[in-house]
Amino acid sequence: MRIIAGNYRSRIILEVPGESTRPTTDKNREKIFNILGQFFSGGQALDLFAGSGAMGIEALSRGIESCIFVDINHKAIATIKENLKKLGITSGVKVDQSEAMLYLKRYLGRPFDLIFLDPPYQQTVIPSILAFIDSRVLLAQDGVIVCETDRNTLLNDQYGKLIKQRETVEGISKFTFYIWEVQQ
Repeated sequence: MRIIAGNYRSRIILEVPGESTRPTTDKNREKIFNILGQFFSGGQALDLFAGSGAMGIEALSRGIESCIFVDINHKAIATIKENLKKLGITSGVKVDQSEAMLYLKRYLGRPFDLIFLDPPYQQTVIPSILAFIDSRVLLAQDGVIVCETDRNTLLNDQYGKLIKQRETVEGISKFTFYIWEVQQ
């Protein structure tokens, strides 16, 4: 697995050992960032169900200022830490071993500019997480949430004031993008 663009372009990162995680492919990460925009000028990201940390690291490589990586799996946490160390990323990052919803419930910081939600495909937690993000206003007003699911998973067009902006299918995966409802 490699970083696609930015400061860490072409650098190889580790995958989580074993079969407990399913990494987002390089091709799919490239497609997501082509949709989001190639580069960022600051901002804070949340990589929930982070696995190897590839999505958050890609965002950092492309200019996101800080990223919080959250995963419950101890192998994933060790892999994220090793990938950050390997790339020399020491500032603007936090790694937290926690269940996703518990982490969100105790989070007291500023809203995120970019949130990645990539739970195991068999889990059906994305709707409740999106509803919670809406209720606690955990997304910045111009922020984006990227949900990765199985291609057959159906997500609502709206969760509170979060509205589906775009949806794209790549192989077995579907990527759904949510933004805040535009106020008239």
